[in-house]
Amino acid sequence: MSKIQDNNRQIITTREMHTGGEPLRIMVSGLPEIKGQTILDKRQYCKDHLDDFRRFLMHEPRGHKEMYGAILVEADDETCAIGVLFIHNEGYSTMCGHGVIALGRYVIDQKIIMPNNESSVFNIQCPCGPVKVFVESKNGKTDMVKFHSVPAFVYLLAEKIKVDGLGLITIDIVFGGAFYAFVIDRDVGLDLRKSTTKQVCDIGSAITRAVKEKINIKHPESEGLSFLSGIIITDGKDDYMEEATMNCCVFADSQVDRSPCGSGATSRIALQYAKSQIKLKQKRRFQSSATKSEFIAMAVQEVTYHGRDAVIVEVGGRAYYSGSSQFEMEDEDPLKDGFLVN
Repeated sequence: MSKIQDNNRQIITTREMHTGGEPLRIMVSGLPEIKGQTILDKRQYCKDHLDDFRRFLMHEPRGHKEMYGAILVEADDETCAIGVLFIHNEGYSTMCGHGVIALGRYVIDQKIIMPNNESSVFNIQCPCGPVKVFVESKNGKTDMVKFHSVPAFVYLLAEKIKVDGLGLITIDIVFGGAFYAFVIDRDVGLDLRKSTTKQVCDIGSAITRAVKEKINIKHPESEGLSFLSGIIITDGKDDYMEEATMNCCVFADSQVDRSPCGSGATSRIALQYAKSQIKLKQKRRFQSSATKSEFIAMAVQEVTYHGRDAVIVEVGGRAYYSGSSQFEMEDEDPLKDGFLVN
């Protein structure tokens, strides 16, 4: 690990937040320079040269298997106020909705971006592209955050795939800043309202392995976005209704999203819209099976993206502060680089 030391100790400070129960550890100081001309170059640089910092901050004893983090970087897109890289137990995400919601509050509260009365609007450059953020304030305090992500589109519809232990199942694959495969709980022997999180995680992980082995995902614009981020298991309530519909996202190395998953909600709205189950501006409530927290989402605009029918989706939720941390590394610590217990 690169040495930024105080009396032979590595010191990194962070701000801790959560959105719908899903943590976001924001790096404040102590990281070395992240090099690269573009946001995807910076993401690759972290993979190649600074991945020990990810493990240091995400893994035990400072983190845990379900930890999630954000590293603010300089944007190379002139329309964006800041850039961000997202990290988790396995690597680096291309988009993170719960992270954007938390960062919306954070960058205004820290005056990284100066607030504008009761509503602040700015762009954050994520690895998937520019994301428009709307931060509401009430009585001088940041509150609800909404975002418009990059165009969301259906990649594969009703694809058959064989999964060990499940047999032949049907999945849809959708891009909403990241690629997700969707399945309905009852089709894979689950009930999100009754099944344990471990049961959901085990089946989600099995489907992830099968998709990665058998389907070659290609993003129309960038090889750096061409991979499956996770599996979203839903309750199948996709026709428009006012009541909440439940889902669970299993991503990275069997990591379970505690929130309803913001980029997953983006993708699920795009899927529902493509199937004519919802119309523009019809709001859906998405509920996490893990915490029962909710996001609100809707398709706001039809667009064409590299010849594909796509939509711009608005997702909204609330994030909260949970603390601040100062993490240390002592050179003589045999477990200083972090570890995970599977």
